[in-house]
Amino acid sequence: MVTHPLLPKLRQLRLSGMLDSLEVRAAQAVAGGIAPLEFLALLLDDELGRREQRQPGLNRTLVMELATCAFLERQENLLVCGPSGIGKSHLASALLFEAVKRGHRALLRPVHHLLGDLQTGRGDGTHKRRMFRACTVDLLVLDDFGLRPLSAQGADDLYEIVAERYERRPTIITSNRALEEWPEVFGDELLANAALDRLTHRARILIMRGVSYRQRGRRKEGEEPAGAVKAKTESTTE
Repeated sequence: MVTHPLLPKLRQLRLSGMLDSLEVRAAQAVAGGIAPLEFLALLLDDELGRREQRQPGLNRTLVMELATCAFLERQENLLVCGPSGIGKSHLASALLFEAVKRGHRALLRPVHHLLGDLQTGRGDGTHKRRMFRACTVDLLVLDDFGLRPLSAQGADDLYEIVAERYERRPTIITSNRALEEWPEVFGDELLANAALDRLTHRARILIMRGVSYRQRGRRKEGEEPAGAVKAKTESTTE
């Protein structure tokens, strides 16, 4: 790949985002049977992401390694933390899509929706089936953990899922809360510690930083992002 004729052309065009990911994307294309147009689209996405710096705190090398889905074979969890609107759910969905393309069974649900479904299942006789699916699917993506507090029953259900999947099947969790805040979401310190110990034992932790896509959209339209007003107010009172 070092002598590939594309390299000097990419350098000349200053497409360093594509240059940085060319080898990895080419390997993915060969392994996954990616069509030429899809391969080009992936390279363009890499370049656009570099230019727009949409996630300045994002470890792109780690993300591209995760896209190979090797973490599924190693039964590694992925915990994605960061503020709202910076692409956590989008990243988790993309990884799930890659897993499905490789023949894995996968399920993506917001945490409060999944726990709500399990609670509904207690009334209509589908609880056992719903819980079995959440515990045994090859890849489970739990989105927006901590967005809403857990009920006592919800905390028990979530712990059961985590315990059943521990060292058997990987789980991806996205959250706008820092890891240090996760225990308070459970409302039960003992249960929280037991769940988090299992989640973090064999896990990749990805911290995403940046400005919300929605806030950037407002700025493009000439509006001031909501967070900016609060920040200014706080700075004047210090």
